[in-house]
Amino acid sequence: MKIALAQINTTVGDFPGNVERILRSARAAKERGADLVVFPELALCGYPPRDLVERPDFIRRSEEEMSRLAGLLPDVAALVGYVRRSKIEKGKAAADAAALVHGGRVVLDYAKMLLPFYDVFDESRYFEPGNATGVYEFRGTPVGITVCEDVWNDKHFWKKQLYTRDPAEETVRAGARVLLNIASSPFNTEKIQFRVAMLQELAAHHNIPVVYVNHVGGNDQLVFDGSSMAFDSSGRMAARAKSFDEDLVIFDTATGEGEMHGGPDSEIEAVYQALRLGTRDYVAKCGFEKAIVGLSGGIDSSLVATIAADALGPENVMGVSMPGPYSSSGSIRDAQRLADNLKIDLRVIPINSIFESYLTTLDSAFGEVPRDVTEENIQARIRGNILMALSNKLGSLVLSTGNKSELAVGYCTLYGDMAGGLAVIGDVPKMMVYDLARYANRQNERIPAACLVKPPSAELRPNQTDQDTLPAYDVLDVILKAFIEDSLCGQDIVQKYHFDPELVRQTICRVNAAEYKRQQAAPALKVTAKAFGIGRRFPIAQKWAD
Repeated sequence: MKIALAQINTTVGDFPGNVERILRSARAAKERGADLVVFPELALCGYPPRDLVERPDFIRRSEEEMSRLAGLLPDVAALVGYVRRSKIEKGKAAADAAALVHGGRVVLDYAKMLLPFYDVFDESRYFEPGNATGVYEFRGTPVGITVCEDVWNDKHFWKKQLYTRDPAEETVRAGARVLLNIASSPFNTEKIQFRVAMLQELAAHHNIPVVYVNHVGGNDQLVFDGSSMAFDSSGRMAARAKSFDEDLVIFDTATGEGEMHGGPDSEIEAVYQALRLGTRDYVAKCGFEKAIVGLSGGIDSSLVATIAADALGPENVMGVSMPGPYSSSGSIRDAQRLADNLKIDLRVIPINSIFESYLTTLDSAFGEVPRDVTEENIQARIRGNILMALSNKLGSLVLSTGNKSELAVGYCTLYGDMAGGLAVIGDVPKMMVYDLARYANRQNERIPAACLVKPPSAELRPNQTDQDTLPAYDVLDVILKAFIEDSLCGQDIVQKYHFDPELVRQTICRVNAAEYKRQQAAPALKVTAKAFGIGRRFPIAQKWAD
């Protein structure tokens, strides 16, 4: 049989738009001779719907739209993910389901068995797990249906299983000779190759073709890379859809052959594409068309502006340079050069007079207390106010420019440089920022070379550099990854990397102390294994010290 892998970009709650995307891909699959077209997990309602599934009218609408879709689909079988009632008296009201539609009706309805409860996932909060395998004989071949996490518990691949059941194995035992898996698996570094290895092992071990169809697009902090794939019974990849774009590829189970569309050539390219897609979709799906970026002349804001120009088009990006009393001529020049290179609009709004007015106004309240970081933060907050005023006036979304390393240790100002609707690089460590900037300049210099070589500085006091108060970023990023992503304690970090124990202790203390800031930050696009916010949930008021 010929199976079409229909990798589409849906929006949560946009039932009419999602139905139209499904129909468009189904018609294309029919025209190309497909017998069956497979769509991602929860394609009908969008993923992740989160607390929307607790609304009975949302579930009812999803069921109604599935019935409507079944009657509209062309003469091709389709596997579509959707949310429906769980059909039980006790337990969760909703099920994460997959409907196999053929001949204008649902011929098999399968409920996801394994509900992930780690990292960004909280599905056991919303869904009742399924209990029965889904196998349907289609065109003489028993086809097995699974949903995302159902294939992530293979004891032959994982050293530790999180669940007692293995739905993939159960489905094969029930007679399936082709295994379908519909997914909404978000991107992070090394995830694409990890999935390849896992699915290869699954196909080879069970000696069965495996078809994996993943969601693509950005929804809030999550970016879905697509990278849908099919493997023959030996574990050889036989078909592959693009990464970070909608696509439709055909896999023939009889010949074991399919279409191969290329993916990113490196992890840095994958991260850049994820940030571009996440920015584009966040802006558009939130109802905006244009974005505003404060340009300091530094590497972080330069990278964010470049990503925004690539995602939205340069005509939809405004850069704002706000020189203050300590801004260097080089930084002002680099901001202008960046804007010229990107061909984005640049507004220059000096803040010196506003800053002096703040100081005069606050002198009587501050009295004889010496000037300190308070005055530095005032400059950042003035800039944040200007950006938000432009956002209100022009109806554009402000993109904040802080990176993960800064957010981790609190090297950022609430209501200042943290102001904005989306933290484009809020999950990007500082050293990766430089790698991404070099990638952005791979064909020609867009980000000025000076931004990549000058010492990082907030320029809020004379001759300031980040390393006045922070470790070198190449050291800091190693400590942060070990503590945040790998969950190592301070002692383990010292033993593994031979860092100064006091440096490690101070860094961990700064991470813990900055939690209150991070919980007020704009949502950040997730690209690492453990992102702040949606992927890392720590209490603010707590006394635990590592």
